[in-house]
Amino acid sequence: MKSSRLLSILLLLQTGGPMTAARLAAELEVSVRTVYRDVEALQAAGVPLYGDAGHAGGYRLLDGYRTRLTGLTRDEAEALFLAGAPGPAADLGLGPVLAAAQLKVRAALPAELRAHADRISSRFHLDAPGWYADEDRADHLPAVAAAVWDRRAVRVTYRRWREPTDVERRLEPYGLVLKAGRWYVVASAGTGGPRAYRVDQILELRPTDEEFTVPDGFDLAAYWTAYQEDFHRRLHTGEALVRLAPGAADRLDAAAARAAHDTGRAEPDGWTRARVPIESVGHAHDAFLRLGADIEVLEPAELRDRITATATALAKLYADGNASPHGGN
Repeated sequence: MKSSRLLSILLLLQTGGPMTAARLAAELEVSVRTVYRDVEALQAAGVPLYGDAGHAGGYRLLDGYRTRLTGLTRDEAEALFLAGAPGPAADLGLGPVLAAAQLKVRAALPAELRAHADRISSRFHLDAPGWYADEDRADHLPAVAAAVWDRRAVRVTYRRWREPTDVERRLEPYGLVLKAGRWYVVASAGTGGPRAYRVDQILELRPTDEEFTVPDGFDLAAYWTAYQEDFHRRLHTGEALVRLAPGAADRLDAAAARAAHDTGRAEPDGWTRARVPIESVGHAHDAFLRLGADIEVLEPAELRDRITATATALAKLYADGNASPHGGN
């Protein structure tokens, strides 16, 4: 719609500074001629919008001009309030700031949109952690967030899984990531490039006045995507050949399920034969047992033998049909 496009031009110029007609056209996915017509319409409506010629030129708004938020659509207003995350904001010490920002946005909305936004807030709640995830106490999260914001190094005592478990590190924190209810700080320790550290594993934190510069071109979202891909590659170092009953593949973990669907071969009895990645024999033993009789392990022999031994022990335990004397009164 033209009205929506006109508002988009105003917001782009208000937040991004001078922009050429070609750049506006690319952002809005319209022709340059359409941008010219829209600019003329805005000027005719009294918007203080003018253009500068030359290499560094472009359209700009008169300094100090601000448009109000009355151009928000109903769906946009609902999405804005649905996107709020009060829990993580509170973790970062920004709870009051988020509340104040939402209050200001709410006050700028027309009455109808305000009612819809309030309805969204009352009917939807984001709870990111899983049901069985332990709550992580990230006591040093506000201090880490402050260091990220101010670009200042911190010195920490960090607990890792391998020996020595408690180590001292000087970290230059590039950014924070919230993954499934757990906070990670992506930081450089001086060598080998940035790494991801769990904030709840920081035992002590000492701020410093040492400023640092994030390397040119570093992109937090891109780093995190690459980090997760590398993590899963290193996690699944083995492989198992299995037969799966219909529907059983969907009950495997994500990597194994994907491999079963992508490379599995249907057999005459309706089962599927596939090679799936496994983290280790021990991990696969526990994971595959959850599928009961809907999976048969063919390889490796060590995993098949281990599951056979467990199944034999279970069969013996239940063979006589009598409850254990320890299970009753």
